[in-house]
Amino acid sequence: MDFYQKTGKMALGSRLRRLSELLTDQAAEVYALYEVEIQPKWFPVFYVLSAGDEKTISQIAQEIGHSHPSVSTIVKEMEKGGVVAKGDNKSDKRENSVKLTEKGFQINERIQAQYQDVESAIEKAILQTQSDIWNAIEDWEFLLGEKSLLKRVVDEKKLRESRAVTIVEYQPEYKTAFKTLNEAWITKYFKMEPSDYKYLDYPEEKILEEGGQIIFAIANGKAVGTCALVKVDEQTFELAKMGVADEAKGKGIGYLLGMEAIKRAKEAGAKRIYLESNTVLTPAINLYHKLGFKKVAGKPSPYQRSNICMEIVL
Repeated sequence: MDFYQKTGKMALGSRLRRLSELLTDQAAEVYALYEVEIQPKWFPVFYVLSAGDEKTISQIAQEIGHSHPSVSTIVKEMEKGGVVAKGDNKSDKRENSVKLTEKGFQINERIQAQYQDVESAIEKAILQTQSDIWNAIEDWEFLLGEKSLLKRVVDEKKLRESRAVTIVEYQPEYKTAFKTLNEAWITKYFKMEPSDYKYLDYPEEKILEEGGQIIFAIANGKAVGTCALVKVDEQTFELAKMGVADEAKGKGIGYLLGMEAIKRAKEAGAKRIYLESNTVLTPAINLYHKLGFKKVAGKPSPYQRSNICMEIVL
């Protein structure tokens, strides 16, 4: 137990596996007590067949939540033990059906007393614990079905990495980065257009001096992301020229830039921010939705690549 105390929740899977192995070993002893000739891992398959219906491996797998190969392996073992037999599937000739044998039904009769005693024993054990493990398992199955462990860890990874990112205002030293970061994604999917060169070659004159803003995400002293707020009128900004370096993607930097841009637009008294993009840029469109932007009918765009206009009302 010292190992699990040291590792804590990082070893959740290992500890659950240890508990599963402990329960499986003890369950085998219970089966022996009642002279029930099946292995603990057979139980889900055995139980769904105990009603007497023939089922295909696919049907069993779907019902018990196991993979098809896993059920197929268990059925082969049960067949070898004389507990089940395969028959013809009348509805689908490509897959055999499976049913209990006479031996299997005899086991089912003997196992009924075991069911009763095991359930009673577990209920009493639960009363001796601080937590109801059965309800806890249901909660965890729901949580992981709703949002996988991988997705939860990815979110934490992004959060941790984002703490090392600083959002700063435009400085002349970042002028080259402003163009490089944007030129990279534009030329990857489209081609540079006159409006791109206007803003990327002359950011100070065409954005800052016109009342707009440019911000950068800085990590390890390097500009790894940027975006601009181009002033349209006293109440409107355009969110434009957002780009993140390839090596910095997946760290939530686009979201940090977007949130900072929205904050700055509000502070400047704006009532609306709009943007133009292209639906081929799926990650970007998803980001805009996450930031609160919604699709709207836009005015004619100066960009040939633009096929969607989105806005957020502040």
